[in-house]
Amino acid sequence: MSLPLHARSLGLLAVLAASAPALAADASLLNASYDVAREFYKDFNAQFEPAWKARTGATVTINQSHGGSSKQARAVIDGLAADVVTMNQQTDIDAIAAAGLIAPDWRTRLPYGAAPYASTIVFLVRKGNPKGIHDWDDLVRDGVQLVIPNPKTSGNGRYSYLGAWAYAQEKYASAEQAQAFVGKLFHNVPVLDAGGRAATTTFAQRGIGDVLLTFESEVLQIAKEFNTTDFETVVPSLSVDADAPVAVVDRVVDKRGSRALAEAYLQALFTPDGQRLAARHYLRPRDPAILAEFRDRFAPIRLVTVDQAFGGWARAQAEHFADGGRFDQIYAGAK
Repeated sequence: MSLPLHARSLGLLAVLAASAPALAADASLLNASYDVAREFYKDFNAQFEPAWKARTGATVTINQSHGGSSKQARAVIDGLAADVVTMNQQTDIDAIAAAGLIAPDWRTRLPYGAAPYASTIVFLVRKGNPKGIHDWDDLVRDGVQLVIPNPKTSGNGRYSYLGAWAYAQEKYASAEQAQAFVGKLFHNVPVLDAGGRAATTTFAQRGIGDVLLTFESEVLQIAKEFNTTDFETVVPSLSVDADAPVAVVDRVVDKRGSRALAEAYLQALFTPDGQRLAARHYLRPRDPAILAEFRDRFAPIRLVTVDQAFGGWARAQAEHFADGGRFDQIYAGAK
């Protein structure tokens, strides 16, 4: 049974207080994360580091590595010595676990399936919405150019693909017609960037494309960093719930002796302070009370989960994103 967040927070404080003498040595930690989470973890680290110092007397330095979620998972498998991974899809952490670096029960170690927050896919269009984009159907029209990161390397791209498929599957009640619909959508994608932040740069800075498909959190971040008069957000009628799971990399922390620090770092994401910070970065917190507290920040969207629409991530990965799967078939036909 999961404890309420306030109880877990108090429990974390007690654990830290009890182990403070053992944790007094200065330390570092590496978080391998997906690319559009940069700003959130920059602020989260600035919140965590002084709190750790106050509780344990030790100075901790948090280092970050960012890239497409699947590329980051591959980097960890290939030797990137990350103490923790904070990804945007379950399959990436499962791949690291399959390589023997993370225990298979990683999703049961933290609340909410080890996903402290979530996002969803929305559309960013140019000011005035000149192409008249209102829902997924508008993305498959001739003359509409889309910017989407590669679903083979980016969780952002995978969720965009799955959102389009879920919409078409519900509309047409046919896997064949859903595949044809998604094929038309990717026919309108001139180039696949490796990750979500690269796709943002392509759309917002290089001026390529009519529509950017990306996480809600990234769209709202763009509104903060760029001229808000240049863009508008379009919320589709249906989208996919994109949870962002986290895990300690067991083999690394056991080798480095950093398990207590790594576990405390991830547990802090589930405390009220961590959940509120996520909400301030336009990430949907999993604590229902804090999500309600920030309800005005998030557009009401009918969300489907990967479990509901695709039978879970393992099945979605095998059917859609494995080599030779539906995405490979679609993209070969689209080009």
